[in-house]
Amino acid sequence: MTNIQTAETAGNDAFRSIDAATGLATGEAFAVHGADDVATACAAADAAFDAYRATDNAARADFLERIGEEIVALGDTLIVTAMRESGLPRARLEGERGRTVGQLKLFAGVVRRGGWMGVRIDPALPDRAPLPRPDLRLRMIPLGPVAVFGASNFPLAFSTAGGDTASALAAGCPVVVKGHPAHPATGAMVAGAIEAAVAACGLPKGVFSHLVGPGNDLGSTLVQDPRIAAVGFTGSRAGGLALVKLAQARDVPIPVYAEMSSINPVVLLPEALKARGAALGTAFVGSLTMGAGQFCTNPGLVLAIEGDGLDAFVAAAATALPDAPAATMLTGGIHAAYQKGVEALAGHDAVKTIAQGKVGEGVAQGQAAFFETTAAQFLSDAALGHEVFGASSLLVRCADENELHAVLRAAEGQLTATIQMDAGDAGMASRLIPLLERKAGRILANGWPTGVEVAHAMVHGGPFPATSDGRTTSVGSLAIDRFLRPVSYQNLLPELLPACVRDDTDAPRLIDGVVAG
Repeated sequence: MTNIQTAETAGNDAFRSIDAATGLATGEAFAVHGADDVATACAAADAAFDAYRATDNAARADFLERIGEEIVALGDTLIVTAMRESGLPRARLEGERGRTVGQLKLFAGVVRRGGWMGVRIDPALPDRAPLPRPDLRLRMIPLGPVAVFGASNFPLAFSTAGGDTASALAAGCPVVVKGHPAHPATGAMVAGAIEAAVAACGLPKGVFSHLVGPGNDLGSTLVQDPRIAAVGFTGSRAGGLALVKLAQARDVPIPVYAEMSSINPVVLLPEALKARGAALGTAFVGSLTMGAGQFCTNPGLVLAIEGDGLDAFVAAAATALPDAPAATMLTGGIHAAYQKGVEALAGHDAVKTIAQGKVGEGVAQGQAAFFETTAAQFLSDAALGHEVFGASSLLVRCADENELHAVLRAAEGQLTATIQMDAGDAGMASRLIPLLERKAGRILANGWPTGVEVAHAMVHGGPFPATSDGRTTSVGSLAIDRFLRPVSYQNLLPELLPACVRDDTDAPRLIDGVVAG
């Protein structure tokens, strides 16, 4: 359902790709998909579901790897297209392509090993007193067709073939992608690669569909289609909550796994500041300005206790930030929202501007900004804890450890929380960690939150509003669990049991709660 048309044939009901650096429409026109297209795609996904979920682990893993091969085969044209539509540099996008292919390979390995099926077997105990135990066998099965919303800030790794799509396909769920309108040409190319893999692997066409359109109606219609069983979303809090509301209002509510809003507090502990405050200030600016600050893990909040070390940190950041060049932001709308957020902080009576980056030339140029306030002021105004998506951060000066804890208790749920610490900070860190566990999905020590490793132990999620379901992750192999549900089989004849829960299975499993296989 990629449905690319030329400018001459698309007619008025069409939209064009926008060059992020110029703000001008460019390239081919894309026909806007509507309600009929949504119905067609969802019907195809539903029709393909049983056949696709019945594929064996090896075949499904081969399919995931083939998608990666087809993406690589797109060559430099994909990178150039994504550069034009996103304003992101070549090196960033080449790395993102590698990550996209890498996570497809990761899930292929997960599928091949079979542990995702969660097999548990409790054999019958007919002689147990006072009551016999029935034969019980459990496995995880896919939910059904999944709607995935492409993200603006990662046109490859969190978009058409990104982590939501990869994990849903790995689980055995057909996917209908609502491509992000900020990069329609990039999305169309990647969608073509997935469709080529579907055909090469002999799978039903409905295993994957790609829908495009610039407004909200397309996504709303998709989430409300009764054949969609779950939703994956990365974007704004307002967008995520709107989808959650729609999904819960359906006759049959469905889960929405939305990654939404996070300011990722960085806590600078006293001994670390004393030993390397200036170095931390310089490193902080590098993290803040990376990718124009357009990361969901951008360090938007810095917390520290007053002292000479903090002053050294601020001085170094104030020296480094004015040299940071402005960068092209992903879209004009994202830039406008960023400007509004920065202006609100700059004009706040209780906020002081520490430094700003260079002013850019051209459209959608994000100028970095660093502000400060006190713990008392932060606690008195909840708006100071809201995300400003871009290279903006707020330092909260705390009088003591008690104020530091108070600020963290008042903060919303986060994707990450970072502690900068030295050996002498261990006691304070040990008191902070239980609090940070309640607030964040990932706790870092002596690093910066920008950068998310695709790995088995990674959590890219967190308490609301970081995500709509803090029990889950959108990055790493555990992401597959979002699109599975358990089914238990009691006293079924062996020939009626799924192969993975029979006695002769070689799938990883628990027998009477003990790992076997």
